[in-house]
Amino acid sequence: MFSYTFHWNQAFRALPQMLDGALVTLQIALLSMAIGVTCAIALTLFRLSGNRALSGFATTWIEIARNTPALFQIYMAHFGLGSFGIHLSPYTALLAGIAFNNAGYLAENFRGALKAIPETQIRAGRSLGLTSLQAFRYIVMSQMLRIAFLPTTNQMVWAILMTSLGVTVGMNTDLAGITQELNARSFRTFEFFALAAVIYYLVAKTVTLAAHLFAARMFRY
Repeated sequence: MFSYTFHWNQAFRALPQMLDGALVTLQIALLSMAIGVTCAIALTLFRLSGNRALSGFATTWIEIARNTPALFQIYMAHFGLGSFGIHLSPYTALLAGIAFNNAGYLAENFRGALKAIPETQIRAGRSLGLTSLQAFRYIVMSQMLRIAFLPTTNQMVWAILMTSLGVTVGMNTDLAGITQELNARSFRTFEFFALAAVIYYLVAKTVTLAAHLFAARMFRY
């Protein structure tokens, strides 16, 4: 028979602590996206550069990021690099692993967005006296980011959820880490993790809604 007694009061008393963890989760996700977008743009340019070495480097990064588990990537940042004397804190390893994963997925998004932009626009820019770099910066980049904006938002949500993997490398200041510690002290697994799931859901939905409102305002034309 079902005989479990819920004790939600313990979970609700810990809500401020869990919300502090949610802020750390959001911070890691935002930083990983900033790093990921920067690396993804570079990887996209490398892959389309025609230089075999740069293209090979970008392709290898993208293939590893997209075809291996995110947990593996975080483990390699924390434990793998430690084998070579490079010791990263749980926070840094989690950030590095998620940023690496983000860059791989976003590079493919950006490459697809670039393919959707007619090459005639670049030639038109060159005919007006722009250099290749200026044509890319002023003509192509803005359109690429516009096309890839909503897929990038999906990656942001994925980054938020990926932060929960930090508990595997000892991360204890984000939402998942704090929830795990609270559960270890109280053994109220269902209550704490159910509340954490609601917080993850609300954060993810808020980011998605904000992104759609931003896109509707900024990309009306």
